[in-house]
Amino acid sequence: MHRSRASICGIALLSLALLSGCGALKRFAYAGPGRDETQQPERVVAALALEPGARVADIGAGGGYFTFRFADAVGPAGLVYAVDIDPDMLEYLRTRVGSEQRANIEVVEAAADDSRLPAASVDLIFVCNTYHHLSDRVAYFDALRARLRPDGRVAIIDYQEGKHGTNPAVIRTELTDAGYRLLKEETFLEEQSFLIFTPSP
Repeated sequence: MHRSRASICGIALLSLALLSGCGALKRFAYAGPGRDETQQPERVVAALALEPGARVADIGAGGGYFTFRFADAVGPAGLVYAVDIDPDMLEYLRTRVGSEQRANIEVVEAAADDSRLPAASVDLIFVCNTYHHLSDRVAYFDALRARLRPDGRVAIIDYQEGKHGTNPAVIRTELTDAGYRLLKEETFLEEQSFLIFTPSP
C-alpha cells in the first residue's frame, strides 16, 4: 500500500524537525500537511466511543493532535494524560493547556521505558504513530496493564510498513505476549492499522 504525497511530505518534515530541535517545526511536522485528511481524527475519536468522565492516556502526545480532541470528548468530568518524553512538546503542551485553561488535561513527562502514569488510572491508553519508537514493547505494554482500570482498553494506530511503521501482525503478536487480546480492528484508515486491545482474563 503506497502512502500519499502528503504523508511522505509529513514524514520528511518530521525528520527535519526532529533534527533541528525546533519546537515550532516539530509541532508543524506532527500535525503535518494534510494530516486531517489521512488521519480522520473525528472518526477515530468516534470509533473509541469515549464516555463523559472517562480517563484517557495519550502516549506520545506530541503537540496534542489527539489530546485536545479527547479532552473535548470526555468533558470536564473526564481527564486526559498527555504523555511524552520530548521537552519541546511538553513545554508546548503545558503552555497550551494553561492558555486554554484546560483543567481536564494533565501533562506527564514520561521516560522512554516508563509511562509514569498512576496505577489503575485510565480507561483508555491511546498510542498513535509512536508504537514503532518503543524499544522493548512487550515489557512496556505489560507494565501498562497496571495503569488500566477494569475493562480498560489499549488503542494502537501505526503505519503498516516502512521505517515509521509496524506490521499489524507484529503488533497483535507483541500485545498478546504482553497479556492482551484483540478486541476490535478498525479498517477505515487507508495507510495505518487501528487495533484495539483489552487485557486477557
